[in-house]
Amino acid sequence: MGFLGMCGTQEFACVLRAEWRLKETIGPPFLHAKFPRDFFLPRGNIQPMMETPRILVFAGSLRAGSFNKKLARIAAEAVRDAGAEVTLIDLLDFPMPILNQDDEDASGLPENARKVKALFRSHHGVLIASPEYNSSISGVLKNTIDWISREESEEEPGLVAFSGKTFALVSASPGALGGMRGLVHLRSILGAIGGFVLPGQVSISKAGDAFDAAEEDAPPRLKDARKQAQIEELAKALVEVTRRLEPPTR
Repeated sequence: MGFLGMCGTQEFACVLRAEWRLKETIGPPFLHAKFPRDFFLPRGNIQPMMETPRILVFAGSLRAGSFNKKLARIAAEAVRDAGAEVTLIDLLDFPMPILNQDDEDASGLPENARKVKALFRSHHGVLIASPEYNSSISGVLKNTIDWISREESEEEPGLVAFSGKTFALVSASPGALGGMRGLVHLRSILGAIGGFVLPGQVSISKAGDAFDAAEEDAPPRLKDARKQAQIEELAKALVEVTRRLEPPTR
């Protein structure tokens, strides 16, 4: 049974909305608190869901033949089929310098950091296909997160590009664990800066032989039908939870 099937989806969404409100009020200690299951349940009517959430999809990799770029394309198609409006980007199109606060103090956010930050802010949810580098995430992904987490003015709310957004994580790797160890770090980072990361995730092992050869411009597919189905289920969960949470765009 999927995590949405463990309780009613409306009930689940109300729990999460209340969690975000309480988390914003009392901060990180809430993450370890224990409450009765009905503590957050609504006492009134549930607000109607948004019709078409906007989901941003990208891979934390730069190389042209990246397994995670292929996986991002597969996931983007699945998210689109699940009913969302999808924007698929390539971080190669948004080169950024390594974050140096001296440079930031002198010149502010680089133009490409502002562009990616604006994309985060204008979407309700994000799906990241993350490679694993030395049991963690790639340098380009961490640098991107670091830049767009920076405030551009004193009036800007902190972590505005992440706070309240819904995130889904996938990975692909030639190794036996499929990049899973990197997702542990990515989940921790995103949770610490205000994102809600779906409990489910999908990792593709032995990635060099995991994808069907696709014609040029045709979306790739996974050879393993079970893994393809898991991507599609994760995409559905991302769209469904994002619809019900209605994360902010600002």
